[in-house]
Amino acid sequence: MNAPTVSRFLDKVVVVTGAGSGIGRASALRFAAEGAAVVAADVRGTAAAATVDEIVGAGGRAVVSETDVGDAAAVEAMIGLATTELGGLDVVFNNAAMTVPGTATELAVDAWDAMWRVNVTSLYLAAKHAVPIMSERGSGAIVATASVSGLAADAGQVGYAATKAGLMGLVRALAVDHAAAGIRVNCVCPGMTATPPMVRFFGDGPLMDAANASIPAGRLADPSEIAAVALWLASEDSAYVNGQAVVADGGLGVESQFSRLLRMQPSPER
Repeated sequence: MNAPTVSRFLDKVVVVTGAGSGIGRASALRFAAEGAAVVAADVRGTAAAATVDEIVGAGGRAVVSETDVGDAAAVEAMIGLATTELGGLDVVFNNAAMTVPGTATELAVDAWDAMWRVNVTSLYLAAKHAVPIMSERGSGAIVATASVSGLAADAGQVGYAATKAGLMGLVRALAVDHAAAGIRVNCVCPGMTATPPMVRFFGDGPLMDAANASIPAGRLADPSEIAAVALWLASEDSAYVNGQAVVADGGLGVESQFSRLLRMQPSPER
């Protein structure tokens, strides 16, 4: 864990889901580096424990929560852990997600239901149990990981596209409902990010080269770069930002297809 350069979360308590790898792990480490005590939650307890070990080894405070974020009792226990073990709750980063590929005709109903449970119901459950605590304290921030896939669909990803779009709607509704209590709710929409599943999918060859070339920035995001956006949304630096979906995609979503074709052509000889 790198030494903190700022301490925006000194004496704050933060819950991070999906903290065992990728964006969640990078975020948990960054929250801790900036002074927060962290509940590192993941359905894979050993992965969450590795994150906690790194935080504690660097002198921070953190506890493990082995949590299925789509299970109501598990989420209630996870939020309770923040107050009983770490003394409060200031931020929830609802980051954990899943995807099962398929079109509507291919995707099993059970897989569709599972994606809604993990990707959307998780935020509803987190808010259900976090909002009363935050309201009593008079402030709080909830951040969710949405996706550019909720803004423009990917072929063969009907469940992921639908749930990420639904998540953004839930973020807006929560922001409106709880703003008067001093609680802000926002989401970050990553583009292609070098998380372990994405790196495995693209591999180390032509497909990864094509993915990098398709992005104006010329590369996939590092998880730490998405974590930086999530921390900004959770901090007082974004105190007047509420109900927003902040896109972090290296310019992928703003480039026209024509521009992309031109950019990917070899430069003409002069």
